[in-house]
Amino acid sequence: MTTTSKTIIITGANTGIGLATAETFIKDGHHVIIACRNPEKAKTAQQHLESFGTGQVDVIHLDLNSLEQINQAANEIIAKYEKIDVLVNNAGMMTPDLEATADGFEKQFGVNYLGPFLWTLKLLPLVQKAQQGRVIHLASMMHLLGRIQPENFNADQVKKYNGVLSYGNSKLANLLFSNILAKQLQGSHVTSNALHPGGVDSEIYRELPKWQYAIIKLGLIPPSKPAELIKKIAFDPSWEKRNGDYVSLQTPAFKSGKAKDIQLAQKLYDESYALVKDYL
Repeated sequence: MTTTSKTIIITGANTGIGLATAETFIKDGHHVIIACRNPEKAKTAQQHLESFGTGQVDVIHLDLNSLEQINQAANEIIAKYEKIDVLVNNAGMMTPDLEATADGFEKQFGVNYLGPFLWTLKLLPLVQKAQQGRVIHLASMMHLLGRIQPENFNADQVKKYNGVLSYGNSKLANLLFSNILAKQLQGSHVTSNALHPGGVDSEIYRELPKWQYAIIKLGLIPPSKPAELIKKIAFDPSWEKRNGDYVSLQTPAFKSGKAKDIQLAQKLYDESYALVKDYL
């Protein structure tokens, strides 16, 4: 157990990478807040984490499908906690079908990127109150397929939908946000970094046909692997000064040209801010 308990928020922590990451921190005696959409699964995860007998586990209801609910959840966090040492943006989804969020955004853009964007900006002041704040984004090598297409942000404006490419778009947006946030935080005691967790056996593949999942599963790694990397980014001394980095498990941490484009990152930031400004 660590001598100093840290406060850590993990989205999507009722299963997969999020739960494995929560386990890693709980075993070290930290205070972990799991932010989950499904109350029943969150309760099961809480009971599992409390069974280790170390640390503290709190639950917050968070539905990244709704900007209003994100705002409510963030306000609840702000009212209840004095600081956040580590914010892990883990929650995400993949769908082969064109769907819309509660606010009308294309669902993978909304849940994987715009929701976490608002969540992070709302909670950033609490992260800045930590002695060494960390914002950790789960990106993906799928960002290599991504493009930023404002004309497709709203579901009803999408003319031709491809689930895989849409997922890549959302992950490129994640990485661009991590980069521009890192630039904004430069010289402070807070860092923003991103990682590709590798091909992880988690529920993100639950929407795929069974035959596709059976093939993909052959190359998947356990969620404990990226959980250890997240812990390293959060607390290892070697990461103290690293800001705006992108690391990867299984594959080289190759950033696409678009992911390195700081002007594109700023443009996306400005457009995203305009979409959520009523909640800030």
